[in-house]
Amino acid sequence: MKVNGRWGLGATALSVGALTVAYAAAFLPGGAPEWTPFLFAAATAGLTAGLMALGASRRGSLQGLGIPLAAIFLLLAGGFTLVLALPAEDPGDPVLWLGLPRRAALVVYGVGIVPILFVPLLYAWSFGRVGLSEGEVERVRRAAAGSSGGTGEEVRAGDPQARKGDRSREGDR
Repeated sequence: MKVNGRWGLGATALSVGALTVAYAAAFLPGGAPEWTPFLFAAATAGLTAGLMALGASRRGSLQGLGIPLAAIFLLLAGGFTLVLALPAEDPGDPVLWLGLPRRAALVVYGVGIVPILFVPLLYAWSFGRVGLSEGEVERVRRAAAGSSGGTGEEVRAGDPQARKGDRSREGDR
C-alpha cells in the first residue's frame, strides 16, 4: 500500500473527529468516561503526525517520509498513553527521572525533547529528496519578483528589505 499525502488529510480529519468525540464525552452525565484521556492521547498524536504529513506532502507523495511520520505518531501516542497509564506517584517519595517525577519526565523528555531533536534530523535527512529543486526555487523567485514589482535579484540576494515597497513599510513597524 502506497503512503501518499491523502493519508495526512485522512489522519487529520480522523483525529479532529476523535478529539470532538472526546470533548463531547466530557458533557455526558456522570462525567467523562475512563477512555477519553486515551482517546485524547491518540488523537493529539494523530493530529500532529497528520499535519506534518500534510506539510511534507509534495505532489500527493510523502516521498519516503511515511515511516518516520509513523514513528513520530507512535512516539507521541506511546508517550502520552504511558503518562496516563502510570500509577500516581507518592508525593512524599516520588520516583525521579533526571530530576522530574516519572510522568513529568515522560512529557518533557519523551514527548517534548525527543521530537524536537528528531524532527530537524528528519528534515535534514530528507532535504535532498523533498526540498525545493533549482527549478522550483527559480519559480518562487519569479513569483516574488512579480508580486513585489522587482526583478527577482532582491530575492536571489536574500535581502527582503531590498524589495520594492518594503522600504515604504518600515515606518509602519
